[in-house]
This record gives sequence, structure tokens and C-alpha cells, in this order.
Amino acid sequence: MLQAYPASKVLAEKAAMAFAEENGISLVTLCPVVVVGGAPATKVKTSVPELLSLISGDDDMVDKLQLIEAASGSIPLVHIDDVCRAEIFVAEKEEPAGRYIVCRLNTTAIELSHFLSVKYPQYEPNVDHIGALPAKPRVSIWSDKLVKAGFEYKYNNLDQVYDDIVPYGRTLGILPF
Repeated sequence: MLQAYPASKVLAEKAAMAFAEENGISLVTLCPVVVVGGAPATKVKTSVPELLSLISGDDDMVDKLQLIEAASGSIPLVHIDDVCRAEIFVAEKEEPAGRYIVCRLNTTAIELSHFLSVKYPQYEPNVDHIGALPAKPRVSIWSDKLVKAGFEYKYNNLDQVYDDIVPYGRTLGILPF
């Protein structure tokens, strides 16, 4: 099940590329990593609960966070606002071409637990639930092509990301006020 989601993304992208080539269409794809950020939704179907799990106390979501890291070699993050801005950026380019990875941060559950312990001590982050994962990312994913084309991220660090998702988590009831 863990491999089904990324595999479906790769297969869909390959099918789109084949269709574009067969029909003489210029295709640009954006491939965001783990996307987080506030939204107008009252029920969340994104990675926000996983990213808040160390301070929400939701052990099932901590397990999912660890699965993301185990499968990816890190917890690669990008804020939804940056994904939307990247879509506009490539759409407005004169000669957009190819595939763009959209990723700003690479972290680990251990790095997150240390960060959250300092930033949000009132939530008493659950650092005991983290298994034997590495302290530093084993793999880092970067947006070199997108950045070299001139794109600039707005959300550049964990402070900025969590300053957005913690209030969103409170609104959703994932975190207490």
C-alpha cells in the first residue's frame, strides 16, 4: 500500500508525457513532495495531521510520519502556497519545459521533535514514540531546476511552516487552543 500512491503518480505522469508527445503538446509537470499548509477545508485530507502528530499526541499519525521518512529517506516538505505560486510561475514562463520538483525543506522526525520541543513546549511533544530513525535526512530532494529558473520560495524554514499549520491545526481541532 505504501508504494501504491507514489507508483500511481509516476504512472500518471508517464501516461501524460506519452499523450503529450503523441499529440505534439508541450507538457510541464510539477511534482510536489509532502504538501502542508492551511486551507479553507474543515476536514483535512492532507499531511497536516502527520506533521502535527508529535504535538497532537496522535500515535497513528506519528507512525505515518515515520513511514514517510522511511520510504523517502527524509520528510520532504513544501507549503501549499509555494506549490500554487510555482504552478503560476511555470505557467507564465515563455518556454516552460519538462518536470519540476517542488520541495523546500528536508527534515526528519527526530529533527522535528527537537524543533517542536523548543517552539511548542506547551504541547509536550511526543519524542518517545519515534523509532530508530536517523537524526539527519538520508536523502534530500531539491528544486534545483525550479530555483535556477528564477522561482523563490516564500516558506523557507520550519518556523514559517509551523507558524501556519499550528493555527490551522487548532481550527481543525487537531490541536487544543
